[in-house]
Amino acid sequence: MAPFIPLEDFFKNPEKTSFKISPDGRYISYLAPWKNRLNIFVEEIGTGKPQRITHDTVRDIRSYFWKSDRILYLQDIGGDENFQLFSCNVSGQDVLPLTPFPKVLTTIIDDLEDDPDHMIIGLNKRDPQVFDPYRIHIRNGKMDLLFQNPGDITDWMTDHDGKLRLAIKTDGVNTTLLHRPNEKSPFKEVITISFKETLSPQFFTFDNKNIYALSNLGRDKTALVVFDLNNKKEVEKLYENDTYDLNGASYSRKEKKLVATTYTGWQKTEIHFFDPDFEAMYKQVQVSLPDYEISFTSHNKEENKFIVVAYSDRNPGKYYLYDRATGKLEFLAESRPWLKEEHLAPMKPVKYTARDGLTIEGYLTLPVGSDGKNLPTVVIPHGGPWARDVWGYDPEAQFLANRGFAVFQMNFRGSVGFGRNFWEISFKQWGRTMQDDITDGVRFLVKEGIADSSRIAIYGGSYGGYATLAGLTFTPTLYACGVDYVGVSNLFTFMNTIPPYWKPYLEMMYEMVGDPRKDSALLAAASPVLHADKIVRPLFIAQGANDPRVNKAESDQMVEALRKRGIEVEYMVKDNEGHGFSNEENRFDFYRAMERFLKQHLGDPRKSEGV
Repeated sequence: MAPFIPLEDFFKNPEKTSFKISPDGRYISYLAPWKNRLNIFVEEIGTGKPQRITHDTVRDIRSYFWKSDRILYLQDIGGDENFQLFSCNVSGQDVLPLTPFPKVLTTIIDDLEDDPDHMIIGLNKRDPQVFDPYRIHIRNGKMDLLFQNPGDITDWMTDHDGKLRLAIKTDGVNTTLLHRPNEKSPFKEVITISFKETLSPQFFTFDNKNIYALSNLGRDKTALVVFDLNNKKEVEKLYENDTYDLNGASYSRKEKKLVATTYTGWQKTEIHFFDPDFEAMYKQVQVSLPDYEISFTSHNKEENKFIVVAYSDRNPGKYYLYDRATGKLEFLAESRPWLKEEHLAPMKPVKYTARDGLTIEGYLTLPVGSDGKNLPTVVIPHGGPWARDVWGYDPEAQFLANRGFAVFQMNFRGSVGFGRNFWEISFKQWGRTMQDDITDGVRFLVKEGIADSSRIAIYGGSYGGYATLAGLTFTPTLYACGVDYVGVSNLFTFMNTIPPYWKPYLEMMYEMVGDPRKDSALLAAASPVLHADKIVRPLFIAQGANDPRVNKAESDQMVEALRKRGIEVEYMVKDNEGHGFSNEENRFDFYRAMERFLKQHLGDPRKSEGV
């Protein structure tokens, strides 16, 4: 078995992360801890002298970017997800709160790369349910409203000149693409499709006439296409994978050409290249880092200097500066140098067959040195639920494997990236076939002799928290215990407490999850709190008090229902957190409690191995 690794090593903030390069190529920036919070540091390339430019001691900064000669970052309050936009110069001076509006969420529409002073943002300031686009001055915060949202537009898009030319509106279940040839013309409808279909604009063609889009119109998997806005149809299919949806596309702004598209396969992210120059550059770097997946994450305006991150299932990321002209690859930092790859566990892709014949892909992480037999196991269904698990470094999986547990993650039906049908068959299946896929995965592990059937726990966050509650409720003896992290317990109250800017999608949610009026029996049957009398196994629940997505009342209800019956339930609430714990001391508290809880109910595998 691998050496014991302290819990904090998995869940403390990285030493350095989120490297970016300035538009002029003079500076690199990154996030690093200061007083236990991630803050922004800037270093002039070649000097080796970093300077901290933000001073947040309350909450980590997670999202930032360069804009001209300034750095902009987003920050919320206590996890409420109402992100405000701030701006400062490279010395950390002249800090400006650009959107200091309480209970207002700032979104980024276009950073207007060729305009040094302005960008386009979205704000739900006028109406909490919808976002209006504004042009904002990044040096003084002055804003101009570009278009008043009539109440049904959910997304905006600019062309390569920064002109607001596309909008997407919804009636809840149908999506309409709107277009205008210039900013003085009215928006006109291009095409209306069901929410079950995809026509996702990526960016305009380089003549600003048509768009590159991900589309599954007339097919099961999304393909990259050219969509003619005037003739209202696809005119060219550029690439399609037979097994997986495409993730997106990238282009060279400088050279005005499409360079690549990607998709997430069973194990790794795969790239299809359109540009031979970019392909040659990518493969040159790949030769230098043969044991890792690589990604180009940032570049300067001239596109001759790049930030490259190399990662694997046992390495959370190493950062490099790549000079395209010389081919030089310069090491910058490792995000968590205290973790040694040889002490971490490989993540193995696996497949199994659900009871109705559907193939489910997943990932199995076994303790280092284990024979992989008869192990205490933690099953982790992902959140979303319309998301997916991927191959790569996962701190929870590595932490649990280091403690001697097998870890199993699966992409149950409804997980994205596997085509339209795989997604659609999950509609109105919370607690039903979606849960069956998880159950069938557990039974697969038992049948294969991997999991000890008497020592299996289920743990998840958000929808994964719901799946934990559903697992303990609808298969009450399958698991020895469960850990619910910000999970839904009551589908009726969940629908009534969503953030206001989710309300345009409410009819779609009704089709995907269930309508509280028309499908009341279905929702009642699938709400774990309404069947809490079936739960017989111990449960640990963790919740952020400010969670805007899964209201604290979701956890309160379940705790109350179980405690009335005398069922063991441990409850952790963090008053300064939202949908998940951001501050590292809160993460430490949660994972310490979870480790103690799992060892109590599954045993301590390291002790049984004599470690």
